[in-house]
Amino acid sequence: MTNNNHLFLDIHVIQTIPPSNVNRDDTGSPKTAQYGGARRARVSSQAWKKAMRDYFNENGAQSNVGVRTLNVVQYVANKILKLDPRISEADAFQQAEKVINAAGITTKDGRARALFFIGNVQAKALAKAALDGVEDKKILQAILNDNPAVDIALFGRMVADDPSLNEDASAQVAHAISTHAVQTEFDFFTAIDDLSPEDNAGAGMLGTIEFNSSAMYRYANVAVHELYRQLDDKEQTLNTLKLFIEAFANSMPTGKSNTFANQTLPQAIVVTVRNDRPVNLVSAFEEPVKSSEGYVAKSIEKLFEEFKNVEKFVRRPEFTLYVTGYDVDNCDVGEAESDLRVLLNKFYDAMDGLVPEKAE
Repeated sequence: MTNNNHLFLDIHVIQTIPPSNVNRDDTGSPKTAQYGGARRARVSSQAWKKAMRDYFNENGAQSNVGVRTLNVVQYVANKILKLDPRISEADAFQQAEKVINAAGITTKDGRARALFFIGNVQAKALAKAALDGVEDKKILQAILNDNPAVDIALFGRMVADDPSLNEDASAQVAHAISTHAVQTEFDFFTAIDDLSPEDNAGAGMLGTIEFNSSAMYRYANVAVHELYRQLDDKEQTLNTLKLFIEAFANSMPTGKSNTFANQTLPQAIVVTVRNDRPVNLVSAFEEPVKSSEGYVAKSIEKLFEEFKNVEKFVRRPEFTLYVTGYDVDNCDVGEAESDLRVLLNKFYDAMDGLVPEKAE
């Protein structure tokens, strides 16, 4: 692969988001963070990873996508019923709970004690083991550790009941933050009762919704060598990386989306593969961007400037591809592509030459 057998995929995105509240705290306010002495808009990594997993399910050619649920018993029971429709639903549920408990996962009232992450292939194999009467814990745990769903391999799995079922994440997703300072605003709204008497001038309901708007810097990385080790298949690994980039670019958390319709796409995406370590370029925005003429173009310029600055500390990347619709100065950080589809195809071809035929 490389001299040290390590490859890291970095993805950097600049994306403008209009008035919205895609990720709120326990009080309903848009999440924020202090960075560089300024209040920034923030979207948590968990919110965007959930949006990416939804994108995997809706758009990925991969059939082995995971489910994170308390109702893992019912999920496996449904697989049992598909394998043997002659079994009653009650018997299927009983067999599913028995095999899940034998694997080391504790249940109560037919539900797991904590959210459990299981892949489609793993669930089918566990259902077959239940029908075959397998009770050996080692065999059952091997089923749950083999053939991990792509999102389990990327985002990891933690099982408090039995750490041997844990799966280390090969991907990291940063909290997205605005490249500039923001202020939270308030939308006062009223709703009129359509059937109220004509002499009633009052509203049927009133309230407030908090929101902000921003240009955000988003970052994620994947330890390619770890993902390859987990999936143990070159083609699946490369397709998963392509899907990861596509999902990171095109997904959007759904918080208050019906209220604000904040369905934007990136204004710039930079994809880099390194052989030494991943590099988050949020340092480009430690000094918040200041502008009265929009933040996107200036944010892209600062991102490209920082890309060159970090080369004083790390090796030059194996390759860099980027797409942006903006004309910016000093953007010669890699190969410019016309659109995301071309970038993904170029990425696949480049990775095909870097990744060996067998995982090491």
